[in-house]
Amino acid sequence: MTDSLDIAQFDYELPPELIAQHPAARRDASRLLHLDGAGGLHDRQFTDLPGLLRAGDLLVFNDTRVIKARLRGRKDSGGQVEVLVERITEPQRALAHVRASKSPRPGTRLSLAGGAFQAEVLGRRDELFELSFPSPVLALLEQHGSVPLPPYITHGADDEDEARYQTVYADKPGAVAAPTAGLHFDQAMLDRLEALGVNRAFVTLHVGAGTFQPVRVSRISEHVMHAERYAVPAETLHLIRETRARGGRVIAVGTTSVRSLEAAARDGDGEHACEGDTRLFITPGYRFENVDALITNFHLPQSTLLMLVSALAGMDPIRRAYAHAVQSRYRFFSYGDAMFIEAAPASSTTEGHQAQTP
Repeated sequence: MTDSLDIAQFDYELPPELIAQHPAARRDASRLLHLDGAGGLHDRQFTDLPGLLRAGDLLVFNDTRVIKARLRGRKDSGGQVEVLVERITEPQRALAHVRASKSPRPGTRLSLAGGAFQAEVLGRRDELFELSFPSPVLALLEQHGSVPLPPYITHGADDEDEARYQTVYADKPGAVAAPTAGLHFDQAMLDRLEALGVNRAFVTLHVGAGTFQPVRVSRISEHVMHAERYAVPAETLHLIRETRARGGRVIAVGTTSVRSLEAAARDGDGEHACEGDTRLFITPGYRFENVDALITNFHLPQSTLLMLVSALAGMDPIRRAYAHAVQSRYRFFSYGDAMFIEAAPASSTTEGHQAQTP
């Protein structure tokens, strides 16, 4: 059961030099580790993906767009401050992480982007601050913000990151981190898959900075999952039903697509569009309703995403896959290589799951 799972069961040793700091020369130039449903491991290239899919399969992509959510500036007292917008709640208001030597109080004015504009601190909601901006937040971020690269990427965001830390099908702005499994797809790959009869559908989940937060408890059942906004259109649910009826597979592109599809299975009726905040926490033993396979990158040790892939494939197969990836010098995390994971039989996964709701 989930109560028996310990954080140490999801740890592994990763040499720092395997953390990819820059994307591959081409989007599809990464390696692909295939973990089949029987636990077999196969070293491939991402360009081999069409050979692993079948006509009638359905790929589900997350069409969120990363916003330039990071701003730097000073408090009205003169102290330096860094703002990372987590969620735009109204055209001129947002919830944000604020890093400063002292937490700003309500009424504090933040001079941002070299004095280009000011934002006012209205109050605090848990670890986030509510900020008021002088004009629409999204436009200000687009003009003055920078791409919020993950904490394990050590260089500042540049023009390459603006282009490559974004999927080619990104549409709906709102994420502060990319759905990185989708970064491997270029338009040529999408066209190739379409020609093979592989279908395509979309969900939207605006990835929050919480995706990088470590699990700070030993007992997994005590972890409180961060909330993220998601939407699954009725058309996507219709395509899932059609795919299943034909005997095809539903293949999520990224863990964010998994969370969206499984949240919809939990919260909706399987037919009508479903949206809201989800705190769904998928751990080994979880019974997947809408996902048969997953394309994903490699995940941080002791992370909730490593627990999610362990739920799909089984804990032992994932341990072996990650040990193999380290030994074979795969590139890890956002700009790294990919995995294609086929679901293991339910009997081979550890029992227990936790599904938290807002």
